[in-house]
Amino acid sequence: MTGQFNGGFYKVDHRDTNTLLSVTLLPNAPFFAQPGAMVAMSPEVQLKGKLKFSFKKMLTGSEMAQSTFTGPGEILLAPPIWGDIVPIHLDGSTQWSVGKGGFLAMTDGVIKDTKSQGFGKAMFSGEGLFVHRISGVGILFVTSLGAIIQKQLRPGEQWIVDNGHLVAWTCSYTIERAGGGIMSGIHAGEGLVCRFTGPGIVYIQTRNPESLSEWIQSHVRTQ
Repeated sequence: MTGQFNGGFYKVDHRDTNTLLSVTLLPNAPFFAQPGAMVAMSPEVQLKGKLKFSFKKMLTGSEMAQSTFTGPGEILLAPPIWGDIVPIHLDGSTQWSVGKGGFLAMTDGVIKDTKSQGFGKAMFSGEGLFVHRISGVGILFVTSLGAIIQKQLRPGEQWIVDNGHLVAWTCSYTIERAGGGIMSGIHAGEGLVCRFTGPGIVYIQTRNPESLSEWIQSHVRTQ
Protein backbone atom coordinates (compact mmCIF):
# COMPACT_ATOMS: atom_id res chain seq x y z
CA MET A 1 0.00 0.00 0.00
CA THR A 2 1.53 3.30 -1.10
CA GLY A 3 0.48 6.94 -1.26
CA GLN A 4 1.57 10.53 -1.02
CA PHE A 5 0.75 13.60 1.04
CA ASN A 6 1.69 17.24 1.17
CA GLY A 7 5.35 16.90 2.12
CA GLY A 8 6.20 13.32 1.29
CA PHE A 9 5.29 9.73 0.49
CA TYR A 10 4.38 6.64 2.48
CA LYS A 11 4.39 2.87 2.10
CA VAL A 12 2.77 0.22 4.31
CA ASP A 13 4.49 -3.19 4.24
CA HIS A 14 4.15 -6.63 5.87
CA ARG A 15 0.43 -6.52 6.57
CA ASP A 16 -1.69 -7.75 8.44
CA THR A 17 0.04 -8.31 11.78
CA ASN A 18 3.69 -7.36 11.35
CA THR A 19 3.02 -4.09 9.59
CA LEU A 20 5.66 -1.41 9.03
CA LEU A 21 5.09 2.19 7.91
CA SER A 22 7.82 3.80 5.81
CA VAL A 23 7.61 7.59 5.36
CA THR A 24 9.80 9.65 3.04
CA LEU A 25 9.83 13.34 3.91
CA LEU A 26 10.74 16.25 1.65
CA PRO A 27 12.96 19.07 3.03
CA ASN A 28 11.35 20.93 5.96
CA ALA A 29 8.25 18.74 5.88
CA PRO A 30 6.99 17.78 9.37
CA PHE A 31 5.46 14.46 10.39
CA PHE A 32 4.00 13.52 13.78
CA ALA A 33 3.93 10.16 15.56
CA GLN A 34 3.19 8.44 18.83
CA PRO A 35 6.33 8.45 21.03
CA GLY A 36 8.16 5.15 20.83
CA ALA A 37 6.79 4.28 17.38
CA MET A 38 10.06 4.94 15.55
CA VAL A 39 11.94 1.83 14.40
CA ALA A 40 14.70 3.62 12.46
CA MET A 41 15.37 6.79 10.47
CA SER A 42 17.94 8.28 8.15
CA PRO A 43 20.45 10.64 9.82
CA GLU A 44 19.16 13.69 7.93
CA VAL A 45 15.81 13.58 9.70
CA GLN A 46 15.42 15.89 12.70
CA LEU A 47 13.52 14.45 15.65
CA LYS A 48 11.97 16.44 18.45
CA GLY A 49 9.83 15.04 21.22
CA LYS A 50 7.56 17.14 23.35
CA LEU A 51 5.94 16.24 26.62
CA LYS A 52 2.97 18.08 28.07
CA PHE A 53 2.00 16.47 31.32
CA SER A 54 0.50 17.45 34.63
CA PHE A 55 -2.09 15.93 36.93
CA LYS A 56 -4.65 18.46 35.72
CA LYS A 57 -3.97 17.64 32.07
CA MET A 58 -4.17 13.94 32.86
CA LEU A 59 -7.70 14.47 34.18
CA THR A 60 -8.86 16.84 31.45
CA GLY A 61 -7.40 14.79 28.61
CA SER A 62 -4.89 17.32 27.29
CA GLU A 63 -2.31 15.99 24.87
CA MET A 64 0.53 14.39 26.77
CA ALA A 65 3.24 13.55 24.26
CA GLN A 66 4.20 13.66 20.61
CA SER A 67 7.24 13.06 18.42
CA THR A 68 7.88 15.44 15.54
CA PHE A 69 10.04 14.41 12.56
CA THR A 70 11.27 16.97 10.02
CA GLY A 71 12.59 16.06 6.57
CA PRO A 72 14.41 15.43 4.40
CA GLY A 73 14.84 11.70 4.94
CA GLU A 74 13.08 8.44 5.68
CA ILE A 75 11.55 7.13 8.89
CA LEU A 76 10.23 3.67 9.76
CA LEU A 77 7.37 3.39 12.23
CA ALA A 78 5.59 0.41 13.79
CA PRO A 79 3.08 -0.36 16.57
CA PRO A 80 4.45 -1.73 19.87
CA ILE A 81 3.03 -5.22 19.28
CA TRP A 82 1.94 -7.29 16.28
CA GLY A 83 -0.71 -5.33 14.45
CA ASP A 84 -1.90 -3.65 11.27
CA ILE A 85 -1.59 -0.05 10.02
CA VAL A 86 -4.24 1.70 7.92
CA PRO A 87 -4.10 5.22 6.43
CA ILE A 88 -7.26 7.32 6.74
CA HIS A 89 -7.52 10.25 4.33
CA LEU A 90 -9.09 13.36 5.84
CA ASP A 91 -10.67 16.02 3.63
CA GLY A 92 -11.75 18.42 6.38
CA SER A 93 -15.42 17.41 6.35
CA THR A 94 -15.39 14.41 8.72
CA GLN A 95 -14.24 14.02 12.32
CA TRP A 96 -12.87 10.66 13.47
CA SER A 97 -12.69 9.20 16.94
CA VAL A 98 -9.70 6.97 17.70
CA GLY A 99 -9.67 4.69 20.74
CA LYS A 100 -6.89 3.99 23.21
CA GLY A 101 -3.81 2.68 21.44
CA GLY A 102 -5.23 3.29 17.95
CA PHE A 103 -3.27 6.42 17.05
CA LEU A 104 0.10 5.86 15.35
CA ALA A 105 0.98 8.92 13.25
CA MET A 106 -0.33 11.81 11.15
CA THR A 107 0.76 14.25 8.48
CA ASP A 108 0.89 18.03 8.74
CA GLY A 109 -2.61 19.49 8.53
CA VAL A 110 -4.26 16.85 10.70
CA ILE A 111 -5.54 18.05 14.07
CA LYS A 112 -5.51 15.71 17.06
CA ASP A 113 -7.49 16.73 20.13
CA THR A 114 -7.36 14.29 23.04
CA LYS A 115 -10.46 14.41 25.22
CA SER A 116 -11.46 12.75 28.44
CA GLN A 117 -14.70 10.78 28.15
CA GLY A 118 -15.65 10.98 31.78
CA PHE A 119 -15.26 8.12 34.22
CA GLY A 120 -18.37 6.09 33.41
CA LYS A 121 -18.11 6.14 29.62
CA ALA A 122 -14.37 5.50 29.75
CA MET A 123 -14.88 2.37 31.83
CA PHE A 124 -17.58 1.01 29.57
CA SER A 125 -16.44 1.86 26.05
CA GLY A 126 -13.09 0.06 26.10
CA GLU A 127 -11.37 3.19 24.77
CA GLY A 128 -9.53 4.03 27.97
CA LEU A 129 -9.85 7.40 29.67
CA PHE A 130 -8.81 9.36 26.58
CA VAL A 131 -10.21 9.35 23.06
CA HIS A 132 -8.49 11.17 20.20
CA ARG A 133 -10.74 13.43 18.14
CA ILE A 134 -9.16 13.75 14.70
CA SER A 135 -10.02 16.39 12.11
CA GLY A 136 -8.34 18.59 9.50
CA VAL A 137 -6.86 17.77 6.11
CA GLY A 138 -4.17 15.12 5.58
CA ILE A 139 -3.57 11.48 6.47
CA LEU A 140 -4.11 9.78 9.82
CA PHE A 141 -2.42 6.41 10.42
CA VAL A 142 -4.20 4.11 12.87
CA THR A 143 -2.90 0.84 14.26
CA SER A 144 -4.34 -2.23 15.92
CA LEU A 145 -3.78 -5.50 17.71
CA GLY A 146 -4.17 -8.06 14.94
CA ALA A 147 -5.64 -7.14 11.56
CA ILE A 148 -8.00 -4.21 10.89
CA ILE A 149 -11.44 -4.67 9.37
CA GLN A 150 -13.50 -1.79 7.94
CA LYS A 151 -17.28 -1.70 8.19
CA GLN A 152 -19.14 0.93 6.14
CA LEU A 153 -22.60 1.61 7.55
CA ARG A 154 -25.51 2.95 5.52
CA PRO A 155 -27.89 5.53 7.08
CA GLY A 156 -29.79 3.78 9.86
CA GLU A 157 -27.76 0.57 9.59
CA GLN A 158 -26.45 -0.78 12.92
CA TRP A 159 -23.38 -2.79 13.86
CA ILE A 160 -22.49 -4.11 17.31
CA VAL A 161 -18.82 -4.21 18.30
CA ASP A 162 -17.22 -5.64 21.43
CA ASN A 163 -15.70 -2.68 23.24
CA GLY A 164 -12.21 -4.21 23.28
CA HIS A 165 -12.07 -4.42 19.48
CA LEU A 166 -12.60 -0.74 18.64
CA VAL A 167 -9.96 1.16 16.66
CA ALA A 168 -11.58 4.20 15.01
CA TRP A 169 -15.05 5.37 13.96
CA THR A 170 -17.18 8.18 12.58
CA CYS A 171 -20.60 6.81 13.65
CA SER A 172 -22.70 7.66 16.66
CA TYR A 173 -23.07 4.85 19.19
CA THR A 174 -24.61 3.71 22.46
CA ILE A 175 -23.03 1.42 25.05
CA GLU A 176 -24.93 -1.71 26.04
CA ARG A 177 -24.59 -4.94 27.95
CA ALA A 178 -23.57 -7.82 25.74
CA GLY A 179 -27.01 -9.33 26.15
CA GLY A 180 -28.79 -6.11 25.25
CA GLY A 181 -30.01 -3.02 27.08
CA ILE A 182 -28.43 0.41 27.44
CA MET A 183 -26.07 0.74 30.41
CA SER A 184 -27.35 2.49 33.52
CA GLY A 185 -24.90 2.66 36.37
CA ILE A 186 -21.70 0.74 36.94
CA HIS A 187 -21.84 -3.06 36.85
CA ALA A 188 -18.33 -4.45 37.03
CA GLY A 189 -17.60 -7.64 35.16
CA GLU A 190 -20.41 -7.39 32.62
CA GLY A 191 -19.66 -7.86 28.94
CA LEU A 192 -20.08 -4.53 27.14
CA VAL A 193 -20.57 -3.66 23.50
CA CYS A 194 -20.98 -0.53 21.39
CA ARG A 195 -24.01 -0.30 19.09
CA PHE A 196 -23.06 1.93 16.16
CA THR A 197 -25.63 3.55 13.89
CA GLY A 198 -24.79 4.74 10.37
CA PRO A 199 -24.03 6.56 8.27
CA GLY A 200 -20.31 6.26 8.87
CA ILE A 201 -17.32 3.96 9.14
CA VAL A 202 -16.10 1.70 11.95
CA TYR A 203 -12.62 0.14 12.05
CA ILE A 204 -12.28 -2.89 14.33
CA GLN A 205 -9.28 -5.00 15.33
CA THR A 206 -9.34 -8.79 15.23
CA ARG A 207 -7.72 -9.20 18.65
CA ASN A 208 -8.69 -7.82 22.07
CA PRO A 209 -5.85 -6.38 24.22
CA GLU A 210 -7.55 -7.28 27.49
CA SER A 211 -8.17 -10.85 26.36
CA LEU A 212 -4.53 -11.13 25.28
CA SER A 213 -3.38 -9.83 28.65
CA GLU A 214 -5.54 -12.38 30.47
CA TRP A 215 -4.24 -15.18 28.21
CA ILE A 216 -0.61 -14.23 28.94
CA GLN A 217 -1.25 -14.00 32.68
CA SER A 218 -2.92 -17.41 32.74
CA HIS A 219 0.07 -19.01 31.04
CA VAL A 220 2.53 -17.23 33.32
CA ARG A 221 0.66 -18.53 36.39
CA THR A 222 0.56 -22.02 34.93
CA GLN A 223 4.32 -22.09 34.51
